[in-house]
Amino acid sequence: MAKVTQEDILEFIGSATILELNELVKAIEEKFGVTAAAPVAAAAAAPVEADVAAGPTEVSVYVTEPGQSKVAVIKVVREVTGLGLVEAKGLVDKAPIAIKEKIKPEEADEIKKKLIEAGATVEVK
Repeated sequence: MAKVTQEDILEFIGSATILELNELVKAIEEKFGVTAAAPVAAAAAAPVEADVAAGPTEVSVYVTEPGQSKVAVIKVVREVTGLGLVEAKGLVDKAPIAIKEKIKPEEADEIKKKLIEAGATVEVK
């Protein structure tokens, strides 16, 4: 069996789709009993009142239900994520799922509007 180099791994990661990378992370988590979640410092957990009043600076857009016009929703998902047809369809088929994460609320509102126009049920969190 040929030895896999660090360069081979980086080349695979660079050319993999988001879905393939997601499956890789899950496989690593299961095999080694670890999690990819970043640790949260106790000081960071206590929100400052000014931050709470200003609202979130980053939100995520979730498709909770693709609706009757699934093809239109897939087209919008492709447009906003840059994914290929198969990857976008895979995301929509897994609804409820995050379509775009950690984005500005203004961008999330635009994406939500497009998805709702395509017939999807959408949440911004």
